[in-house]
Amino acid sequence: MSQHTFHIDIVSDVVCPWCIIGYKQLQKTLQATPEVGDVDIRWHPFQLNPHMPPEGQNLREHLMMKYGSTAEQSIAARQRLTDLGESLGFSFDYFDDMRMVNTFDAHRLLHWAGLKGRQTEMKLALFTAFFSHRKDVSNAKVLAATAAEAGLPEDEASLVLEQGTFSDEVNAELEHWLDQGIHAVPTFIFNNKYQVPGAQDAETFVRVLRKVNQKESVA
Repeated sequence: MSQHTFHIDIVSDVVCPWCIIGYKQLQKTLQATPEVGDVDIRWHPFQLNPHMPPEGQNLREHLMMKYGSTAEQSIAARQRLTDLGESLGFSFDYFDDMRMVNTFDAHRLLHWAGLKGRQTEMKLALFTAFFSHRKDVSNAKVLAATAAEAGLPEDEASLVLEQGTFSDEVNAELEHWLDQGIHAVPTFIFNNKYQVPGAQDAETFVRVLRKVNQKESVA
């Protein structure tokens, strides 16, 4: 059977902890399923908080207002994510003054990074900046420096941010995925046909990939 390119689209936000968990589980899956062939991963924008003001909001306060969670539930959730992240090789460093921020500019840089062939590197650098290094991923200087860490030209990233480049493209994509019925992230789309919501465990992803790969091979 000839090898083919397996396309995986991931709709996510860079301040979504389950998005990096889901990606790490997907990485485990791909290691366990070499039969799917070459894999092309494309990231797409979603804003958990599109109306978040520039100053952001205390994360725990934000989650309590949005979901009605208690402080005790928040502490337990953070510990669960920290432990799960550690088991997957990702560090969550939650702290009391952590703030939820607007991510529109981050998505503009991700669009640009995709054109440069380094979108996954940029996405992972943003996850790390926000969750592991306590950085404000709505800040232009932070974003440009993060682009440099992902192997992209910092001065060009700064220019993209200053000029509002790719705003129309990102807005169009945000609207597109909402029109597709995606209202929670992460959401994974395999070969443009098979949609899987949520940060599934690696075993579930393995079953999905093998099933999709079998269907596509027969087709």
